[in-house]
Amino acid sequence: MHPERKVSVIGLGYVGLPVAVGFARRGRVIAFDIKSERIAELSNFIDTTHEISTDVLRGADIHYTVQPGDLAQADFHIIAVPTPINQAKYPDLTALLNASRTLGAHLKRGDIVVYESTVYPGATEEECIPVLESASGLRAGKDFFVGYSPERINPGDKIHTFSTITKIVSAQNLETLAIVADMYGSVISADIYRAPSIKVAEAAKIIENTQRDLNIALMNELALIFSHMGIDTGDVLAAAGTKWNFLNFKPGLVGGHCIGVDPYYLTYRSAIAGYIPDIILAGRSINDGMGISIAARVIKGLIQSGNRVKDCMVTILGLTFKENVSDIRNTRVIDIIRELQSYGVQVQVHDVHASPREALSAYAVEIKSYQKLQPAHAVILAVSHREYLERGWDLIESLLVDRQGYVFDVQRTLDRASIPAGVVLERL
Repeated sequence: MHPERKVSVIGLGYVGLPVAVGFARRGRVIAFDIKSERIAELSNFIDTTHEISTDVLRGADIHYTVQPGDLAQADFHIIAVPTPINQAKYPDLTALLNASRTLGAHLKRGDIVVYESTVYPGATEEECIPVLESASGLRAGKDFFVGYSPERINPGDKIHTFSTITKIVSAQNLETLAIVADMYGSVISADIYRAPSIKVAEAAKIIENTQRDLNIALMNELALIFSHMGIDTGDVLAAAGTKWNFLNFKPGLVGGHCIGVDPYYLTYRSAIAGYIPDIILAGRSINDGMGISIAARVIKGLIQSGNRVKDCMVTILGLTFKENVSDIRNTRVIDIIRELQSYGVQVQVHDVHASPREALSAYAVEIKSYQKLQPAHAVILAVSHREYLERGWDLIESLLVDRQGYVFDVQRTLDRASIPAGVVLERL
């Protein structure tokens, strides 16, 4: 064990904050973020991502800071910043390289830097290490050492948490690997898996989400096929699911900062290596197009219900990328909204978890309160937040004109046995 090591965490989002809280069990943690408002709320024991409770934050030995110089107090640094894609769907390493540059200016001999951000194989050694060396004037593998331990945080999941998920670790050499494994092992109750190289650990992370993306893409394509045949996809999957080895994936919107992003990191690096990954790109194309497909079905449903599309109001429930979280990054609900608007439909949005300020800033979408929602000709239950499911059909009916109209249930969570009279229900 290496109890003398002092930890810093750079980036305090969905990944970094749980990591900081986890390591705070073994000693004081320096927690750095460039967003002063994030540091202010955490200093007041408030986590707006709702991943960590106020009581846990209050009991954690963490020094929150926006001062890069404070990082010099630590010698085991964990970088957990976002790695999104740009408009061309290429990897955007801006935050990762900026964090490397910031930390590099305060690196000391003997320090260890561990990256948790999801990247393509080779990014840590080819992109990050040169920045660390340039900013510090030190040499990796000689003066300081680098490891990679991919995050596996699942936002909103209170069962599979930082301390209970098997942790992959990797490093430049065996001595550093032993230290990294011991450090994580001191705060994680699950197994520690030592990958043979940093590139293997990077690749393992990237294919975890690529595999899920492709399986969901298959389900989405089946949903498109069955909608043309007039067959309910949920019924088909329930029947097929009785076979012992049928994989229980479901169709849906694939957004967020992991599954909807990570495969593009792999396809980007694969193309540079000389191989075009057709299947992965085809899956991404299907999943990225689901919002537009759903909007088209809603338009068709409105027309078949006798409505003049340009006179219609559609209410969308849910804007976040998944249920019961506040994160709107890369939400594919926005595709439904924009496609409906392109037909001239009026769209109004409600979300119990998303920040109205962030929605307006990121997407120019106004999140309305229940009281300000106008009666709608159609309701799309886009994200099945707990609060929506608890109110069920009573909520849906109350949002429709004369309690009648068209309803599209993206996640197939509404009870089909109790569809109200005058309501037409479709499911993905």
